[in-house]
Amino acid sequence: MNREVESAKSADPVDVLIVGAGISGISAACHLVRECPDKSFAMLEARDEIGGTWDLFRFPGIRSDSDMYTFGFSFKPWTNPQIVSEADNIRDYLGETVDEFGIRDHIRFGHRVASCAWDGENSTWTAAVTDSTGKASQIRARFLFLCCGYYRYDEGYTPELPGLADFAGTVVHPQHWPEDLDFTGKRMAVIGSGATAVTLIPALAEKAAKVTMIQRSPSYIVSRPGRDFLANAFNALLPPRRASAINRWRFTRQQDLLYRRSRTRPEAVKDYLIKRVRKVLGADYDVEKHFTPSYEPWTQRVCLVPDNDLFLAIRDGKADVVTGTIERIAADGVRMRDGETVPADILVTATGLNLQLFGGIRLFRDGAEIDPTATFNYQGMMLSGVPNLAYTFGYVNASWTLRADLNSRYVCKLLKAMDAKGASQCVPILKQDEQGLAELDWIDDFNPGYMQRAMHLFPKQKAEPPWRNTQDYPLDRKLIENAPIEDGTLQLS
Repeated sequence: MNREVESAKSADPVDVLIVGAGISGISAACHLVRECPDKSFAMLEARDEIGGTWDLFRFPGIRSDSDMYTFGFSFKPWTNPQIVSEADNIRDYLGETVDEFGIRDHIRFGHRVASCAWDGENSTWTAAVTDSTGKASQIRARFLFLCCGYYRYDEGYTPELPGLADFAGTVVHPQHWPEDLDFTGKRMAVIGSGATAVTLIPALAEKAAKVTMIQRSPSYIVSRPGRDFLANAFNALLPPRRASAINRWRFTRQQDLLYRRSRTRPEAVKDYLIKRVRKVLGADYDVEKHFTPSYEPWTQRVCLVPDNDLFLAIRDGKADVVTGTIERIAADGVRMRDGETVPADILVTATGLNLQLFGGIRLFRDGAEIDPTATFNYQGMMLSGVPNLAYTFGYVNASWTLRADLNSRYVCKLLKAMDAKGASQCVPILKQDEQGLAELDWIDDFNPGYMQRAMHLFPKQKAEPPWRNTQDYPLDRKLIENAPIEDGTLQLS
């Protein structure tokens, strides 16, 4: 071990080590500043800027996929009149938050964490880190908060597409969009119909000669106004924090209502969503083929578009949709199994993400590697048998930030409870009567392809709280915010 690593290892540990400077990490840091000002902390970020997803993705039209009153932080009002906002505004908002709460000086950019090892004797985690120059170092912490998101940044998911190597034009994955790509006047084929595709297509249609969305099967897509009259009225008439609280409550309730009705009255919700699409595209458009999914709403994601922009691009002839199975990629476009050919100069593979747990960080406990798949999630943010560790994975049916803020508040509450008891360790332990509870996938009753491909890599959950990952924000608030820290399951020592 070289002197620099040895020196870093012997240095006093920080109280909290946050890995990741995206929305989750910024939430964690700001809550620590607000609620635990006596705690020391450091943030490690592999990239050279804050923002996570919002710094990585640079494809045309990128914007929020939910309203900004729930996507923004609970402690930092969103005052921009656009409730479905472009990425530039989101990056500005995150930058303002970091500077307002004095977070930037705590961030070590260009630092990638390879592994974290728990030492039970000293009650500390040691993170093995490599910076952008390849220099290795270590940092110790009493508590580890993993805010790394849930997918691989270095590669997106591209399925097997026969003949892709034969394509004579340009192939682009939205996760790695070239800054200098000129698509003016080009014919573009976008493979995929998820949140990325429906965001891309209206923006591409402004310059491209024609944009075609190629989908194997339809997704649910709902439009909402880019601006909300009532929300902006509250912003104009009330102090920012009061207006933000009301707007956040309104939109949280709207999200929850749609989701619950999708569970209890799926056919009614399906009918409602499809009728809205048909109203924009007209009676002559084949909505049944191109925009009527075979599954129930919210068993896969419901995509959001503002002001019907996707449907208007289709109605105006700037974009179209082809639904079916790809036979192969040819030099000049995409051949479908039914014989149709989609001509293309540029092929966009908007085919999804590769999920990854904890940013690929390996975890060890007293020399033995931890297998996360052999653990159960506690309160949706900790692992059974793993001390002094929390993580954030947002909601799949609501804004990511709702869960990030909830987790950050809980961690602060936990740290204060540990101080009050003089405890140096906290670890969730399955009680005897909980071990026989039914085991479920980390996220159940939600089965898009990107989830199905990766669920075997993630922890499990049990059928009952506190081991249940509910994906239900109002319920989680009751279960987590009102629950005592020492609940008989979380052991402080």
